[in-house]
Amino acid sequence: MSDALRVVIADDQALVRTGFRMILASQGIEVAAEAETGTDAIAAVRRTLPDVVLMDIRMPGMDGLEATRQIVSGGVGSSSVGSGGTAHPPRVIILTTFDLDQYVYAALGAGASGFLLKDVSPEHLVSAVRMVRSGDALLAPAITRRLVARFARRDDVPVPAGGQDADTRHRNLATLTARESEVLRLIARGLSNAELAAHLHLSEATVKTHVARILAKLGLRDRVQAVVLAYETGLITPGAAESA
Repeated sequence: MSDALRVVIADDQALVRTGFRMILASQGIEVAAEAETGTDAIAAVRRTLPDVVLMDIRMPGMDGLEATRQIVSGGVGSSSVGSGGTAHPPRVIILTTFDLDQYVYAALGAGASGFLLKDVSPEHLVSAVRMVRSGDALLAPAITRRLVARFARRDDVPVPAGGQDADTRHRNLATLTARESEVLRLIARGLSNAELAAHLHLSEATVKTHVARILAKLGLRDRVQAVVLAYETGLITPGAAESA
C-alpha cells in the first residue's frame, strides 16, 4: 500500500475545515478537497477519489448521513482505484459536536467506519484517519460504552449487520473456526490488530488474515459491522466485554 493518504473534509464551517486541514497537513496527509454540503462532498469524492472522508453530520441541503450512504454504497468514487491502491469506496469518519445516540446509530447505519466528536485531539484525529484507511473501524471510547449499553437493553437494535436477518447471521457464525470466533469476540471488545496480536501471541499479519476471513465469511463490510453482529447474535454480552 502506498504511503500517500488523501482526505476530503466536508463541513459547513470554514474554520473547522481550516483547522482539520492544518492538523492533517502537518502530518503529511493531503487534503484533496473541501466541501460545505453533502452534495459538494459527493462531487468532491467523485472528482478526487480520496482514501478517507471527514464528514460533518449537520450541513445545509443534503446532510452528512445521506452523503455517507451514497458514498459507501459504492455509487460514488468506487469504480476507480484510489491512492491506497484499493478499489473500494472511501472510508468515512463522521465528525459532530453533538454527542447524541441518534447520530451514532444513524452514522453506523449509513456505513461510516468511524465516529468522533469535533473536540477530538489532533493526535487522535490523525490516528483515526490512518486507522480507517487501513481497514480498521473506529469509535470514540465514550460512544463505544454507550453502544454496548444500548445492546445490553436489547431493545430496538438499530443497525442490522450486513443487512442480514437474524437466522442468517446465526448460521454464518457456525462457519467460523474456534480461533476466528475468539478473534471476533475480541474485536467486539474494541481491541485493535496490535492488541489482538499481543493478546493472542500472534503476528499482526496473522491477525489481519483472521479478521479478513471473518468479514468474508460473515458477509460484513468492516469491523463496525462485526461488532454489531457479535452483540446482535449474543456471541458476546456487555457484561463479558467489561469484565474480559
